[in-house]
Amino acid sequence: MSTYVILANWTDQGARNIKASPTRLDAARDLLKSMGGDFKLFFMTMGKYDMVIVCDAPDDAVAARFNLQLAMQGNVRTQTLKAFPEAAYREVIRSVS
Repeated sequence: MSTYVILANWTDQGARNIKASPTRLDAARDLLKSMGGDFKLFFMTMGKYDMVIVCDAPDDAVAARFNLQLAMQGNVRTQTLKAFPEAAYREVIRSVS
């Protein structure tokens, strides 16, 4: 499993239908689970992004497909970061010549 940090903002459509946001979050969680992934953390945030999601997915293709399906619904725009846990970070740094 790979870990991803998803930074999300509501679109105008998503903001107009803000009361449905918890239901959409549940649907997104179920969608990722059906693809073999899992939400680890969810935060509503203040500042540049409205929400931060930390999730696991089997691979980059699944993460991309998940983000595309979210985008197709038109309620959020996302920016996704692939996250490397500390052990992987240390291995990458060790391998730098």
